[in-house]
Amino acid sequence: MLIHTVIFWLKEGLNDEERNKFFKGVETLGLIKSVEHTFIGTPADTPERPVVDNSYDCALTVVIRDLEQHDDYQVDPIHLEFIKECANLWQKVQIFDAD
Repeated sequence: MLIHTVIFWLKEGLNDEERNKFFKGVETLGLIKSVEHTFIGTPADTPERPVVDNSYDCALTVVIRDLEQHDDYQVDPIHLEFIKECANLWQKVQIFDAD
């Protein structure tokens, strides 16, 4: 199993329509054939602690069976369309892959 976690920081000053476009785009990633599960969230309202970074806008976790399926995910038309349509909405993206 491969856990693909993507953290997005959106650009400052996006309007509601732009934010909605981004989050709807993220939701489409769960439709990719190689994806077994997706989890999408925003920073939780947990107490501040030095080890917690809640400066991001969206956390996406994708569960994929293996590295081959991960590679398929990366070139899937849905994933490529999301990047094409939404990359202009984020200022930073950080990826953590675990197996």
